[in-house]
Amino acid sequence: MYIIIYIHNKPVYLCDRLDSKLEQLHHRPDTIFIDELGTHSIKAMLREIALPEIHCGIFLHPDLEALKKAFFKKFEKHVAAGGLVLNDRKEILMIFRRGFWDLPKGHIDEGETLEACAIREVQEETGIQALEIIKPLTITYHTYEQGTHHILKESHWYLMSTPADSQLIPQTEEDIEQIEWVASEKLEAYIAKAYPSIRNVIQGYIENHTSQP
Repeated sequence: MYIIIYIHNKPVYLCDRLDSKLEQLHHRPDTIFIDELGTHSIKAMLREIALPEIHCGIFLHPDLEALKKAFFKKFEKHVAAGGLVLNDRKEILMIFRRGFWDLPKGHIDEGETLEACAIREVQEETGIQALEIIKPLTITYHTYEQGTHHILKESHWYLMSTPADSQLIPQTEEDIEQIEWVASEKLEAYIAKAYPSIRNVIQGYIENHTSQP
């Protein structure tokens, strides 16, 4: 089992064993592999993953929860929630902001549930009001810098539905320039211009929902 954290848009796999995929990555010369848990090894991973010649990192430890806890302590964690929204034609709602295609999401408010946050953020960023949560999809992790703060964002994603005729209003104060319904045959071009974590959400949905939402 593993989780992926995107650091500098590169995947770092925290795992308790190496499956076939991780075994292949392990043998690549541009992969950083660490199997000793400690402050020095976490710092080494964060330093090495920033190097331009490095593709990804693998951090192996038999206790995944202990590894996750130790790794996350290096960051200030922010929790967010959002949605992969489908219409009646099974098209996916995508937004364009800051040069990338994205999915609507945002930070959770104090006292708010994850589901309520996901609905609110989709409504605010897209203008859609008639939303229904179908089920949870996945959780993604990525890091970024905010001044002197090292932030790890934990985003909870939900599969949602809405009528195809829902009015779309981009939230321009959040730098959203466009909103589009994207048919499956056109998705590849859009996710090629999306963040890696967003690609994972969409590709995971496609792989697991080939015949039903």
